[in-house]
Amino acid sequence: MAKPPVEVALEWTRDLVFQSQLSGQPGPLIDSDGVAGASPVQALVVALGSCMAVDVVMILQKGRHDLRGLRVRVVGTRADGPPAYVTGYRIEYEVKGQVPDAAIERAMALSRDTYCSVWHSLRPDATLELTYTRVDG
Repeated sequence: MAKPPVEVALEWTRDLVFQSQLSGQPGPLIDSDGVAGASPVQALVVALGSCMAVDVVMILQKGRHDLRGLRVRVVGTRADGPPAYVTGYRIEYEVKGQVPDAAIERAMALSRDTYCSVWHSLRPDATLELTYTRVDG
């Protein structure tokens, strides 16, 4: 069964700032300058990082691993000139808990290769580098 379409409404409020509505509820402010809210490109990078983070948590929890925390840092590298699209992404996970390295690597790979709909919606020529550190405790 197909998922329903994703609908977002944007209303111009001032300068280059837009108030978003997500499923009829107020969403984040989008600001071209990234001052009043996330810039469109920052929002894109947040979407990728959060999509993959959700996958990794779900996969590790389903595997009954002792996941006690997860921090994610995403860096998007951009092209020089217009359009200054994102050419590559580096996602660094910090996994807290007694989670085996093999389980972390498997969760990252499953997210990248199978589950993350945001990653699969991006430019096919974009690169993706995944790294992690494990913090016991």
